[in-house]
Amino acid sequence: MYGGMRSSGRMFRIIMRHAGVSREMGGEELSLAVQRVDQMFIQALDAGASDIHMHPEHNALRIRFRIDGVLHEHEVITQPDLIQSMISRVKLAANLHLDEKRDTQDGRIDMEYLDRRLSARVSCIPTLNGERIVMRILDPAKMQVKLDSLGMPQDVITHWRRALQVAYGMLVVTGPTGSGKTSTLYASLHTLDRVRRNIVTVEDPVEYEFPDNVMQVQVTEKITFPRALRAMLRHDPDVIMIGEIRDRESLQIGIQAALTGHLVLSTLHTNNAIETLSRMIDMGAEDYLIAATLQCAMAQRLVRVICPDCRAPYQPTPDEIAALRIPQEWLAQARFFVGKGCPKCMNTGYRGRTGIFELLRISPAVREALINRASSDQIMQIAVKEGFRTMLDDGRDKVLRGITTPHEVIQAVYAGVYEG
Repeated sequence: MYGGMRSSGRMFRIIMRHAGVSREMGGEELSLAVQRVDQMFIQALDAGASDIHMHPEHNALRIRFRIDGVLHEHEVITQPDLIQSMISRVKLAANLHLDEKRDTQDGRIDMEYLDRRLSARVSCIPTLNGERIVMRILDPAKMQVKLDSLGMPQDVITHWRRALQVAYGMLVVTGPTGSGKTSTLYASLHTLDRVRRNIVTVEDPVEYEFPDNVMQVQVTEKITFPRALRAMLRHDPDVIMIGEIRDRESLQIGIQAALTGHLVLSTLHTNNAIETLSRMIDMGAEDYLIAATLQCAMAQRLVRVICPDCRAPYQPTPDEIAALRIPQEWLAQARFFVGKGCPKCMNTGYRGRTGIFELLRISPAVREALINRASSDQIMQIAVKEGFRTMLDDGRDKVLRGITTPHEVIQAVYAGVYEG
């Protein structure tokens, strides 16, 4: 029996689960493929990678890690036999069909490392040069992140916490893929009373498992979002988390649930908080129903944090100052920093990520404007008068506080939505 890989006293092993029974994955301990796959996982976990990419090219397999949102090349393997053996090892661990090489497959790998239980969501797709595998590493410890540690400005976290305490209504988190929306929802659920409130979730996929008092449903081809949501409403829920509103039917069910006394949390793909309203209308929701149910919409992005070990002063360019909209009178007092690069940050100048946020509260004035079909610009003007601050504003604050760089903020928020 293969007892896991030992490296400087550290233990790593892949766990196979079948019919409720767990066991270590078999394999010859001296097998080169077994060693290389285990090393790949260990090095990815040590580096804090969120994803592992196994990309087949002509006569080579390129392995890359996504760290702090950026892909870094790990190694290139050129031995054909080793390439095929490593791919087979990963497919076997994920319970995929080894002989299926012409269709997409999805699976999951469970593992233990340094007394931590982790898993990886695996996707395999055939390409011109062979099977490409991407693994999203899921660490249950990250599920327990607290709202206070996400980087929300004080006014945002105060209003968001207040919204979470309402008896019913809808709270929406928006942003592109990889902007930390799921982490925000999980952190939000952790603030709720799971003993006295019945909390149910429908997700695709279920990335992290709650230890108690939360019913989580995995979306499948048979159990779709709308079907799962309709079934959930018969389970006497107080709080419903919808992993993502993808279609008109899911949105309508979510709105009806919010109207009938449930607190609904979900995510939506929009560029910013203001666009959430027009996006929901485009998906078929009536404006008066949105006004009656939506409590607030929060947009977010992730930016990399300057490495504290190689932090150094920096003079931004005029274009960066203009893009961040820093008033000239602030420049005399402002100090800017970048990371020069060091071994602790893999010479990137960054270590870790934090969020930048904007929160649109559906106040009586915004609600009235929505019912009167005001434009996004008009709603923006009302929100700004009531204290609304954009992600660009939050990002600029974090630049001036030396948390991140102008480049990171500009890259994160400039999609044409704040121009003019």
